Amino acid sequence: MMNIIIDINHPAHVHFFKNFYNHCKEDFKIIVTTRPKDITLDLLERYNIPYMVVSKPRNGLLGKIIELLEHNFKIYQLIKKEKINLVISIGSILSIISTFITSIKSYTFNDTEHASFQSFISKLFATKIFTPDCFLDDLGPKQVRYPGYHELAYLHPNRFTPNPEVLKEIGLTENDKFFVVRFVSWEASHDIGQKGLSLEDKRKLIDTLKPYGKIIITSEKTLPEEFEEYKMRICPTKMHDLLYYATLLYGESATMSSECAVLGTHSFFIYFAGLGNTDEQEKKYNLVYNYKTDRESINSSFERLNELLQIDNLKELGRMKREILLKDKIDVTQFLIDLIENESTTNSSGLSKRLDR
Repeated sequence: MMNIIIDINHPAHVHFFKNFYNHCKEDFKIIVTTRPKDITLDLLERYNIPYMVVSKPRNGLLGKIIELLEHNFKIYQLIKKEKINLVISIGSILSIISTFITSIKSYTFNDTEHASFQSFISKLFATKIFTPDCFLDDLGPKQVRYPGYHELAYLHPNRFTPNPEVLKEIGLTENDKFFVVRFVSWEASHDIGQKGLSLEDKRKLIDTLKPYGKIIITSEKTLPEEFEEYKMRICPTKMHDLLYYATLLYGESATMSSECAVLGTHSFFIYFAGLGNTDEQEKKYNLVYNYKTDRESINSSFERLNELLQIDNLKELGRMKREILLKDKIDVTQFLIDLIENESTTNSSGLSKRLDR
């Protein structure tokens, strides 16, 4: 039996690994390590996934260095104590160094090109780096490309069926228009020094959407009091149901924009850099609209937003585009299951050969 650590450092990582964990937890010994980032622990508990907190998020460069050392040291101790064979993560420099020191395998998944420090560390210390085939960077011989997105690990039709009951909680039906707005904290290591929508931009966004339907805001930071009435009040585990039925998303989150794309919901993504997945989802599938954070780009996004608000059958168009996307892509959880089961078979075969000598 393989002993595996899944290192989870962000709420999106919970979604990515949850189906793999549930499928493989009886076949392998799996330890989930994590940190209390946003709603990560809440999601793990709601999905009944046992976990071990090994560090806590810290601000500033010095704080991030301290957490890097703390997290890797705890992972190192676990590797030794539990005789771990493999550590799996999403772009995690918080665990990857300890795997190199202990000479065990480390598989990391990466879909964020501008996380250059994470990519650099991964190229040095990871065994394999798995990226979507649309990933813009060449990470060298350790890179393995696959035809999918992270979000298809949990939103592929094999893994996700939307529940319309979420609409009753917000007083809407499937025929009603409503909009999801996402604000981020801009405190991630790859976002340091960047900023997104200004308060005036946010006010303009709300004023633009308000005449067309209900607005629901989800934010990593505390909302200004003037936006409190729009705050999302449903359980976070129902977010993907909400995105499936939403008319569109406008926000600063790459993950949520990509989630919308694979669900057939149009989205506006405001960010300072291009990303392979959202770029492809715009150019090939016309489901995401990417805009930079400069004044001209944000103004252009509002112009495009007004155009889409005039399209009565926007949801139907999104569903058709989704079908095209799904024909091109794979169930990423199944890809991960096959990958680890093959790894387990290889390990067992290698052990048998050594015992037969």
